[in-house]
Amino acid sequence: MKKITVLLADDHTIVREGILKMLALESDFEVVGDTLNGRQAVILANKLHPDVIIMDLAMPLLNGLEATRQILKSNPKMKIVILSAHSEDAYVSNAIESGAVGFLLKQTSCKEVCQAIRQVVKGEKYFSADVSKRMSRLQSAQTVHQKMPTGKAPKLTSREMEVLQLIAEGNANKNTASLLGISIKTVEKHRGHVMEKLDIHDTAGLTRYAISAGIIESNAQLTIS
Repeated sequence: MKKITVLLADDHTIVREGILKMLALESDFEVVGDTLNGRQAVILANKLHPDVIIMDLAMPLLNGLEATRQILKSNPKMKIVILSAHSEDAYVSNAIESGAVGFLLKQTSCKEVCQAIRQVVKGEKYFSADVSKRMSRLQSAQTVHQKMPTGKAPKLTSREMEVLQLIAEGNANKNTASLLGISIKTVEKHRGHVMEKLDIHDTAGLTRYAISAGIIESNAQLTIS
């Protein structure tokens, strides 16, 4: 019997190690990789082609939403389940729009994580009970996607999202350019586009936006050396 291959991306070590140990106890799962940032999750997904990815929402270098978009662009059949401490409507809505087929809260039991993995592999969707209740309330006359508020400003490109996150994490243009493998002038160009689209014209404002949008966590503004 073919095992369900799983990739885990979560920057909280205790969470990641706990899930890894739990999955190792299940005979029908095989963990093929794990990582603590979204950029590495994209690389591993393209290399390992797991059946399911358990993806944290707020991670350094590249957040879970943008990592999900990039992975599914190259691997549309891959199943991604978001794991987050946040269950606000905008977070769930953005996860669904990014292509995730499940949304679990971090207080979810190990049993439910396993259930979610097995269910999405079958082509179904899975949401934690609290998330499902909120979605049901919003499902009146319209679909979830139409009814749920996105909480988003005008759409940013993948590169603009990467630049926004790195700026919000405290990186100067030079360091951002180095991390992304592009020139400082290109970073400045993307930064300008982000500010124009969001109508935000200072770093503090971009950081506040990134936190409110779930791109980074409130304690994540640390310069990466």
